[in-house]
Amino acid sequence: MADEVDLDTEDDAAGEESGEPLEEEGDIAADYLEELLDIADLDGDIDTYVESGRAHVSIVTDSQTLVGKDGKVLEALQELSRLAVMTEVGRRSRLMLDVAGYRESRRKELVALATEAIQSVKETGEPAHLAPMNPFERKIVHDAVAAAGLVSESEGVEPKRHVVITQEQ
Repeated sequence: MADEVDLDTEDDAAGEESGEPLEEEGDIAADYLEELLDIADLDGDIDTYVESGRAHVSIVTDSQTLVGKDGKVLEALQELSRLAVMTEVGRRSRLMLDVAGYRESRRKELVALATEAIQSVKETGEPAHLAPMNPFERKIVHDAVAAAGLVSESEGVEPKRHVVITQEQ
């Protein structure tokens, strides 16, 4: 799934267009996570790919150990992986990590939640205040709300930052 590399383009913003730096980020994170799995004596296969201008690393496993309650361990691992990449390449990474399909499953839950809230706002005209979410989760909700033609914004301060959905005014 990785982007095809165009070796003839030398001046494409240090390879940003070709995906090379993103593939490198994925490889660095995969190596880091592989070592972590070995140290923790946990099983899992690691897949890497580049999608939507972002390196993705997925740990394929049946265990929820690396996901943790409400994805907290996954979030921490993602930050540690980003730090490992930053240490190697010298720039901040937007790497996305998934473990045991948690993010895709959570995405489906959030779209369903957003759909319910959107329907409520359309029926009642009253704003819908959702539970606090991390930035990744809020982005999913904002996208669903925009697709439905309503307006959403994030309110509050972490860790209680949440999405409020309203009708366009």
